Amino acid sequence: MSLALKTRRARASGGSVAALALLLGSVLAPAVYGQELEPRAYSNLPMGLNFLAVGYAHSQGGLSTDPSLPLTDAHLRIDTGVVAYVRGINLWGSSGKFDVIVPYSHLSGTALVAGQPLERDISGASDPRFRLSVNFYGAPALTLRDYPAYKQDLVIGASVQVTPPWGQYDPSRVVNLGTNRWSIKPDVGFSKSFAPFTIDLTAGVTVFSRNDDYFGGQALDQAPIYSVQTNVSYDFAGGIWAALGATFYRGGRTTVNDTPKDNALSNARMGLTIAVPIDRYYAVKFNASSGISTRTGTNFDTVGLVLQYRWGAGL
Repeated sequence: MSLALKTRRARASGGSVAALALLLGSVLAPAVYGQELEPRAYSNLPMGLNFLAVGYAHSQGGLSTDPSLPLTDAHLRIDTGVVAYVRGINLWGSSGKFDVIVPYSHLSGTALVAGQPLERDISGASDPRFRLSVNFYGAPALTLRDYPAYKQDLVIGASVQVTPPWGQYDPSRVVNLGTNRWSIKPDVGFSKSFAPFTIDLTAGVTVFSRNDDYFGGQALDQAPIYSVQTNVSYDFAGGIWAALGATFYRGGRTTVNDTPKDNALSNARMGLTIAVPIDRYYAVKFNASSGISTRTGTNFDTVGLVLQYRWGAGL
């Protein structure tokens, strides 16, 4: 095999592994809005390249505990399987992505509700997530043939993620897998390469619709959750990369039946991501994250693994 072909395949593999950053950060508990860590979320992908991924994440702690609930001393565990699809697209001459994430979870554990012990054990679908991303600057739409010649400098992009209320939900129970409300998260991102390092900075806001059937038929409103995150990643030989990141999020104060609650978030998390291509078609990604500062609610630890298959674009 020629050196040029080896280089092309290695660089193409590295680009495809970057798509794994899209697939795991959003598959955890439905209440963890704003807490995803996604290095290289605005990476340039070749047009027409498709990615199918299956993954698993294990989380435990105070996750999925909506801060509006009278829930304390939570010891909850979620095991989530996920199927995800990503496609690289051309948006007005700039590179873009469309992705959809469909999780199925098993939640179990205990907590105190207004001082009374509660035990929950449930399996079912969590809310899916749909996202459209576009890079406005520094990442033109490229074919797979042209992609190996691309060298990232500064990339500026934006995305919008929509989460419909399609997960399993029981309004008589405190803890659920679905949320029974819509959420929308617009996001802007900046990515700068200082080879072999890449630094990402993103900022977003999640807004929520009203849940009119909340915990016994109450009406729940939630203020927007604002989030920022930064990731520093390093490229190794053969398309392998690793990233260390942190995110900070605040807001999200809830109002139940027009009564405001003192439960605004002001939390921070950090995480590690490692992505490894297996060959031209397959890659794996591992990540782990943990809370480092929690004012109220949703403090948890998580580990996850994703296997990805890619095809299309003349691969």
